[in-house]
Amino acid sequence: MPMPRKPNRRVAPRSGPELASRRPLPHQQPGLPSRRQLMEFIQAAGGEVQVREIAQAFSVKGDQRHALRKVLRDLRTEGELEGRPPRRHAITGRPPAIMPVTVDLIDEDGDLLARPIDEIFGELVIRLPHHALERPVPGLGDRLLVKIFRQQDGSFEGRVVRVLPKTAREVVGVVERAGDGFRLRPADRKAKHEYRLRADKVQVAIGDLVRAHVLPGWRQDIPYAEAVENLGSPDDPRSISLMTAIEADLPMVFPAQALDLAEQAQPVGLEGRTDLRDVPLVTIDGEDARDFDDAVHAVVDPDPKNPGGYLLTVAIADVAHYVRPDDALDREAKNRGNSVYFPDRVIPMLPEKLSNDLCSLRPHEERACLACVISIDAKGHLRHWKFHRAVMKSRARLTYSAVEGVEQGQSDTVPTEVLEPVRRLFQAYELLRAARDERGAMDLDVPERKVLFSEEGKPAGFRPRERLKSHQLIEEFMIAANVAAASELEKRKAPCLYRVHDKPDALKLAALADYMRELGLPWGKNVAKPGDFTRLVSRIEDDASRQIVSQLVLRSQAQAVYHPDNIGHFGLNLRSYAHFTSPIRRYSDLFVHRALISQLKLGDGGLPKGEEGEALYELGSHLSSTERRAMVAERTAYERFVALFMQDQVGARFEAMVSSVQKFGLFVSLLDSGAEGLIHVGSIGRDDWMLDEARHALVGRFSGEVYALGDRVTVELEEIDRLGGRISFRLIEHQPGPASVAAAREWASGKKRRSGLTGRRTKGGDGGGKKRRRS
Repeated sequence: MPMPRKPNRRVAPRSGPELASRRPLPHQQPGLPSRRQLMEFIQAAGGEVQVREIAQAFSVKGDQRHALRKVLRDLRTEGELEGRPPRRHAITGRPPAIMPVTVDLIDEDGDLLARPIDEIFGELVIRLPHHALERPVPGLGDRLLVKIFRQQDGSFEGRVVRVLPKTAREVVGVVERAGDGFRLRPADRKAKHEYRLRADKVQVAIGDLVRAHVLPGWRQDIPYAEAVENLGSPDDPRSISLMTAIEADLPMVFPAQALDLAEQAQPVGLEGRTDLRDVPLVTIDGEDARDFDDAVHAVVDPDPKNPGGYLLTVAIADVAHYVRPDDALDREAKNRGNSVYFPDRVIPMLPEKLSNDLCSLRPHEERACLACVISIDAKGHLRHWKFHRAVMKSRARLTYSAVEGVEQGQSDTVPTEVLEPVRRLFQAYELLRAARDERGAMDLDVPERKVLFSEEGKPAGFRPRERLKSHQLIEEFMIAANVAAASELEKRKAPCLYRVHDKPDALKLAALADYMRELGLPWGKNVAKPGDFTRLVSRIEDDASRQIVSQLVLRSQAQAVYHPDNIGHFGLNLRSYAHFTSPIRRYSDLFVHRALISQLKLGDGGLPKGEEGEALYELGSHLSSTERRAMVAERTAYERFVALFMQDQVGARFEAMVSSVQKFGLFVSLLDSGAEGLIHVGSIGRDDWMLDEARHALVGRFSGEVYALGDRVTVELEEIDRLGGRISFRLIEHQPGPASVAAAREWASGKKRRSGLTGRRTKGGDGGGKKRRRS
């Protein structure tokens, strides 16, 4: 009898009862493993193997393979093994070593409880310990691929291998001809396949943009989808945000019951509330803002014990008065999690009757608010605070640009009655800013861009969003109120959804340090505090390079999330922080309002019982997930507007900068518009291109030519994918930057170990070499 070789997969043997009897099978042949040997081998391999793995382990060849398959069939017939695709055999009742699951519950310890997607495993529960979960933490309903480990008590734990994509229920795409019928090509660039389109209920034509329901039941054949709405032409800008929202599964229609509750809402009276109508509060927002959820005021603190200090009032819309726990409005707001802001429209968290009317702090109208009055000292430190449920009346609806005019010495940009209050706001801001600089918060130069529209509603260009002092003023006032809210709830040991931001990963920081040294910017050994990153970036004189390094610093950071356990906020360098100031557009803020109302006994609308423990972990995970969903959707819509704007510029040349380096090519950002696109590695030059991850560079193995992050290039627009929002460029000219020069020098000296690089051999191009200009 040949001795079995070790299984291909290295899986530790598991303990368990002996499942195989010792009696031989009637048809067992010489050279075949016995029943016991087979079962022990399968158990040692993790409980599941393929026939070829058994054959290799026991050296079963030729005709004996047929006999081996018959043995396995008999074991399946007797119930000791069960078949699993593709061509696998597993011990009955034992889950596979790796399997897809759905998160079903979050317990009070923060552990995830998941169930197999395949129903054949019945009520099997897999625990995913919270300490082994990477951020962002999966939420309820997420589909995961996990590795299973059996515990001594018979239970199962798992470790996440990866997060699986969510099953699409709807798809948006362009109608194409397919024989005698239609085919739907999805607009989503991540889609793996096309669909056969049924258009029995909706009239469609070739080239139309269509929303369709995915039909169940397909297996190997191409899937079917049924058209439910014709969205018009893909070239219509109004279709971009709509199809992006559908792809992201964003709810766009409010339930009738929620709309009814919103319509029934009435303004509040003074009973049980503090009267702040005589306080000259003002709102400061962008020119196109419609929902005003915060108003501010500042005055010199009259307390003689606080010389040079100020009293700040931050009044926030009292959404909790109108949206009560578990009513139709609350359920829909929780489901949405947050508002989503596309370049041309907003998908609000609350119906317009509330978001743009009763909850919006519009000028000269009495509005319910939850106000935080904060005393700060002459150094900008928070001394104490108090929360009031109040009624206010905004004196003016101001814009950032108008308030900035006051800072620049102009007196005609705001109404005369609020001129002095605005000046006091800036005086108080200077103190808050000094305190921010003292504690060392992180400030990065990562500009956002805004889409400009023509009168016809088409994208007409792009403009960097301004970062004015007035923006920073509002930001510091909001941070102060957020700190007060988090600190108040923490002091009372009350339920709270903190906005937490963990420390950056040490390996990512080490990689960043290596890259900074290549740029000639020494990285100190103690660069670990938020303010250290700010000082590091500020030393870079070139604007474009400073933005690149800011992006790298941002990528090295952990992602901020909502969580009931307070670990502080690294980026702001704050011990306690929560979102309190935007309950119209963020459900997390509404939760914090309710917690404060309950703890401070400020009336109705507080937290109901049970809003703690596992329910709070679940809520934090859900809101972190909806926030990420919104961010991805907003970015996708912006990229599609950029592609639509540039579709008539194919063949034009642009100055650009390398913004990201991947195995498959270079992502570049145009210097004039900020539009991003890809130069595929196949168009760079004929060479064996190796990715140097430490220097963010592509290195030609034979030519020694280097393309690195921050390099300036001239590119030609080659192709536009309007639906996917993807832009392809062709390289024309290359100007090596500091990172390229350093990488080329080391490569030429032979010091770079090739084993540390990953490569991709390309064909075509113009031969690589030292040539810098391409045409």
